Amino acid sequence: MKNLLLVKSILVAGLIFSGCTSTSNVSIKQPNEKVKHLIEQYKLQSVDYNYVKKAIGNGTSATASAILVDARPNAKYLKSTIPTSVNIPDTKFEEYYKIVENISKDREIIVYCGGYSCEKSPIVANLLIKKGFKNVKVYPGGEPEWIKNNYAEVDTVVVKAAMNNNSAVLIDARPYKLYLKETILGAISIPDTQLEELVGRFPANKDEKIIVFCGGFKCEKSHIVADKLVSLGYKNVFVYAGGVPQWKKEKLPTTAGAKVAEVSKVSAKKQFSSKGLKLGSDEGTVDGDWLKVQILANNVPSFIQIVDVRSKAEFTEGHFKNAINIEAGKLTAKELYEKLPKDKTIVFNCSAGGRSLEAWAKLNDEKYDVSEIFYFDANVSCKGNNCTIEVNEPLE
Repeated sequence: MKNLLLVKSILVAGLIFSGCTSTSNVSIKQPNEKVKHLIEQYKLQSVDYNYVKKAIGNGTSATASAILVDARPNAKYLKSTIPTSVNIPDTKFEEYYKIVENISKDREIIVYCGGYSCEKSPIVANLLIKKGFKNVKVYPGGEPEWIKNNYAEVDTVVVKAAMNNNSAVLIDARPYKLYLKETILGAISIPDTQLEELVGRFPANKDEKIIVFCGGFKCEKSHIVADKLVSLGYKNVFVYAGGVPQWKKEKLPTTAGAKVAEVSKVSAKKQFSSKGLKLGSDEGTVDGDWLKVQILANNVPSFIQIVDVRSKAEFTEGHFKNAINIEAGKLTAKELYEKLPKDKTIVFNCSAGGRSLEAWAKLNDEKYDVSEIFYFDANVSCKGNNCTIEVNEPLE
């Protein structure tokens, strides 16, 4: 969840898991007269829960078909919002509008707020129309109806309070190797790829507060686990979309800070693969800073083939120049290995590092030759071939 302004933590912490949720109107199924009047006055189309659920895709902004706008105050937004949402409070519209000002005016926007008695969503929807947006809708049920039926997204301050107060179960949905490398203090590991075998680790109490996270805003793993929890009847499920990268960015404690520095120094540690790829500190990784420079300079060595392991839809939206697409998650180790170019050094990449590690581990665990197969541990966001890259820090 991306925030325009820094809100004082004490304000939000006072709301977190306090029981002061905006669910007083969940039994109401229609807008009240004033809200209904505003919707009619501004000639707005209303959408329902199922429409919004479909619009957010897998819960990440990369797969959402519409921009969701939460018109409530920022403190409410930070505490609990619909996944992928941005915040434009009605009382601070001009201040927050810059979040969407460069978005295509034809893009679908769905505005919501605090339920059927809340006037903020039609007000913000009308202001967006005045700014030139042509496809603006409202979701009158808003956050209260959503959270009654599904999981919500929360900000760092919520996770921090939950950790400090021991008031929620924290679940790391990334691969176990990444969990061992570094995670948020107190979190348990339930990788999205091992849900069926690890389902017994979920709390017995279906009312337990659970916060799931993974590798950042582009990472879908936390949403997969959250969906599973909701399907099993858990009622207080949240996703911390910023995940480990945002937690570290805000300089909050991780397990890496508690590790004993027991580095057995190998004097003759290899720096390059036999074909010339610069090796990273962690097993199976390419040196992230080195590869980032090559990619951004459009100078990736010809012996390297970058293999994007995401879905075809994600790849189509944006990817590294000259990368090829093989959706590794759907393939067995044998199928994946057979699809890889055999005359190249392979570097797997995805959007947050998790799926690329899984692709590499899948081959490594099945004893395939991975001496020239590596993964790029980085957060990547691309539109076309225009990419931003944030390299994840190695363990050492």
